[in-house]
Amino acid sequence: MQTLAIVGASLAGLSAARAARAQGFTGRLVIIGDEEHRPYDRPPLSKDFLLGSITAEDLSLETETDDLDAEWLLGTRAVSLDADSKTVSLANGQVVQADGIVIATGARARQLPALAGLSNVFSLRTLADAQSLAPELVPGSKMAVIGAGFVGAEVASSAASRGMDVTLVDTKPVPFAAQLGMEMGSVVGGLHTAKGVRLISSAVIEDFYAGEGNVTGLRLADGTFVAADVVVVGIGAEPNVEWLAGSGVQVDGGVLCDAMGRTNVPGIVAVGDCAAWFDAAVDRHRRVEHWTGALERAALAVQGLLDDDAPAQPLKPPYFWSDQHGVKIQFAGHSAGYDRLDVEAGDAAEHSLLAVYYRDDVPVAVLGMNQPRLFTKWRRSLVPSAPKPAAAVVPSVLTPAGGPALAGAAAGL
Repeated sequence: MQTLAIVGASLAGLSAARAARAQGFTGRLVIIGDEEHRPYDRPPLSKDFLLGSITAEDLSLETETDDLDAEWLLGTRAVSLDADSKTVSLANGQVVQADGIVIATGARARQLPALAGLSNVFSLRTLADAQSLAPELVPGSKMAVIGAGFVGAEVASSAASRGMDVTLVDTKPVPFAAQLGMEMGSVVGGLHTAKGVRLISSAVIEDFYAGEGNVTGLRLADGTFVAADVVVVGIGAEPNVEWLAGSGVQVDGGVLCDAMGRTNVPGIVAVGDCAAWFDAAVDRHRRVEHWTGALERAALAVQGLLDDDAPAQPLKPPYFWSDQHGVKIQFAGHSAGYDRLDVEAGDAAEHSLLAVYYRDDVPVAVLGMNQPRLFTKWRRSLVPSAPKPAAAVVPSVLTPAGGPALAGAAAGL
């Protein structure tokens, strides 16, 4: 392999570049990114950066020890891929031909078409998004957050800490239930109400009120009116895979990969939020939209790319974290299908606890709220997903692991 092209210049792409050099690749390394910025950390965007505690320079993911000797093609996106020749075409007319390709194009915030073009409506996924939203956090003004995923919840937390009147509107009966289950989802939802955030669950938005290019409020199906000076849409993310149409790479709600990140095309792997790896723990392909997954799985994918005979490795259980109202929320594992939940330490009423999820008396997931030491101990007890024999990549039902990441991830995401 003489040339390796990495399409995507965020955490997953940077991690893949580091892994390639660490694993002995000495050839030409090309890193393509649609943003003009060098790789930066996304999880702080909804927290410290939004509140002005850190600057854009503090978000940099590169270190003084990085010696990638890479060609950076930034500020232009990939528009097509010819998988047979491994040729990537860019929006600015450039063409990059490589021997191996890492797809790390991430995801974008899902939008509400009805609110397109309105000046006080925001989403949060990129540095530019955060820079636009930050000046709107004005004490005493009203913010409506649509979607109680982790990004929306963190923005609501940051806005409330600034003295804003915050309403969190969610379509689900219990926020975070998909990730944490009904009981613990209610506990995290209760944290918001305890901190003065108005949480409206099972909501159906019937109409938006707008005037002079701004949204002034939302009307719900039950007649509730939610006034708003600022609206933040946090309804999840969509993988950036449209550019792969007709390429020959299999896509079904994400780039379909085996348990090492290999696609159906030899010499092409995928990592990060756009990649749906096969996970033996749930017996299906899953997109893991979390910071840790983008960091750790890149090395496995590069190993599989550089060595066709590299054996599949056990996948660590998914892990994410979130900071809301001064509470550090950490979660690891797969909660789906658990049959018992034990609070091993702490008190839900105090929003400080360690909860373990069991399936057939085997711990399969753990949640910590302001319990970092105990959480770390229990996280180590979770069993990695054992690899299965290599098989053809086939479409399957896709479920984002943990829902919308915070750009880390969501939440850590």
